[in-house]
Amino acid sequence: MNPASTSPGSELPARIRKDPAALHPPPHLRDPAATAARFVWDDARALVDGLPDGGGLNIAHEAVDRHLRHGRGDRTALRWIGKSGERRAFTYAELAAASNRFASALAGLGVQPGERVFVLMGRLPELYVAMLGALKARCAVTPLFSAFGPEPIATRCAMGDARVLVTTPELYQRKVAGLRERLPGLRHVVLVGDAPADGPGLRRWGELVDTASADYRIGPTDPEMPSLLHFTSGTTGRPKGAVHVHQAVLAHAASGRFALDLHDDDIYWCTADPGWVTGTSYGLIAPLVCGVTSVVVEAEFDAATWYDVLERERISVWYTAPTAIRMMMKLGTGPLAGRDLSSLRFLASVGEPLNPEAVVWGQQAFGLPFHDNWWQTETGGIMIANVPALDIKPGSMGRPLPGITAAIATRDGAGHVHLIDDPGVEGELVLKTPWPSMMRDYLDEHARYQKCFSEGWYFTGDLARRDDEGYYWFVGRADDVIKTSGHLIGPFEVESALLEHPAVAEAGVIGIPDPTAGEVVKAFVALKPGFEGSEALRRELLGHARKRLGAAVAPKAIDFRANLPKTRSGKIMRRLLKARELGLPEGDLSTLESDER
Repeated sequence: MNPASTSPGSELPARIRKDPAALHPPPHLRDPAATAARFVWDDARALVDGLPDGGGLNIAHEAVDRHLRHGRGDRTALRWIGKSGERRAFTYAELAAASNRFASALAGLGVQPGERVFVLMGRLPELYVAMLGALKARCAVTPLFSAFGPEPIATRCAMGDARVLVTTPELYQRKVAGLRERLPGLRHVVLVGDAPADGPGLRRWGELVDTASADYRIGPTDPEMPSLLHFTSGTTGRPKGAVHVHQAVLAHAASGRFALDLHDDDIYWCTADPGWVTGTSYGLIAPLVCGVTSVVVEAEFDAATWYDVLERERISVWYTAPTAIRMMMKLGTGPLAGRDLSSLRFLASVGEPLNPEAVVWGQQAFGLPFHDNWWQTETGGIMIANVPALDIKPGSMGRPLPGITAAIATRDGAGHVHLIDDPGVEGELVLKTPWPSMMRDYLDEHARYQKCFSEGWYFTGDLARRDDEGYYWFVGRADDVIKTSGHLIGPFEVESALLEHPAVAEAGVIGIPDPTAGEVVKAFVALKPGFEGSEALRRELLGHARKRLGAAVAPKAIDFRANLPKTRSGKIMRRLLKARELGLPEGDLSTLESDER
């Protein structure tokens, strides 16, 4: 059931109408269905150049160097804004030279193609230069989130056999220096900053990179050569390392145009940190491949600062996360009064499903709805999206992009796939293989990787349904779905209904054991400023949910929390809520950022 369209008394629109003819500039996908019907991935080759003389396909060449060959070297590629207001800008020509120097520096250190370069720092320009330079050197790159503690850093560096680490002196001393004995393969540490680099294998960026040659020729690069290694947490145990290849740039080029509608003159801002896959695929690669100007903001979320950036930098395409949108919703539209945000033309969201009320709030606050899309670390790029020319159904992921075949399916004990053709029936979301940005393996866990595939389909682990117009609706992770009295309940639907109440800022929903029903729904709620948890409010929220969802689906209990446990990328950790409620093992907490305790 879609609460935005079928629940009694809903004030949310079932559909936000779009008129493609009224959009300016005209969207790349003017007729999504027609494009999807004829599109094949070989068509995406026209969006990139390939290395000269048949040298293969290299992500960094497509992101930077090829623009120089097309006379676009003087266009601004990156516009960086520091925490204290300092600013730096790089043209494509300057970014090409800087990344060449880093690639030359790696060669000077004896680093070989295929070895792994890890990058640990905040959103500094050197982070982007290092990633591009390492890709030019045909190394596999792993960006690490700078807020990680020492243990998750050491775990990932050990799993990935890190040979080079690029970081800052402060992060090195606090988080890495004491762990070097656990990382015997880490030969070189490049420190960005002015502090002394005294110690085994330590080198200063200024002495190593800034003095290196800007004349670098990318070697032949097999499109299937590993390019990026992204770690993603499992429900238990250590993180998984998803291996991606240079061929993925075809999906970045296509989805940057199809899903984000990037045009040549766009000023684009992706708020995600490159320590997460979104910040790499769509904060670095896709915008550069599409040749736009990409804004990078070093500071973390602050609504007033973000609104300043949108206004001052004349952002036209903005890609952000549901958590940030909900935090802005807490403050209402007052802080936007008097601002000139007329440059904005397209808003998109990713990281977790976007609740229907957040889609509509975008229309109220910015005059534009947020366009949700869906993908995973494993898919490497956007698979399903609300594209500019299509109507938005608030709460929906949208429809598959050209080149992507999605379906709802189950598989039996023998691994046979059974596709579900009937609209509205829940099952696992599956994608027809292959596509260019699909992970090629889990690092050193090939058997685990193989379990994700059956009969030419990738099983995502997400439960969803498809409506009669081909829109997909997220239900929940397969291990999050609640089974009560024979019903399957997706937590996202219940959370969305609770978020429609004016007191609720965040909601997390789990199933807890019940001797009669098997499981019953329990909700954890964080309130907006000005509201206090009370028995009266609890009863009001329970009544609100029953009215919106019906008694069978609504929560039977609600607990108030100051805030909910979330990953650093903003996803509410339902499994952690459940583990703590039931006294179960908490599993991998390396990505935990905020906590309710």
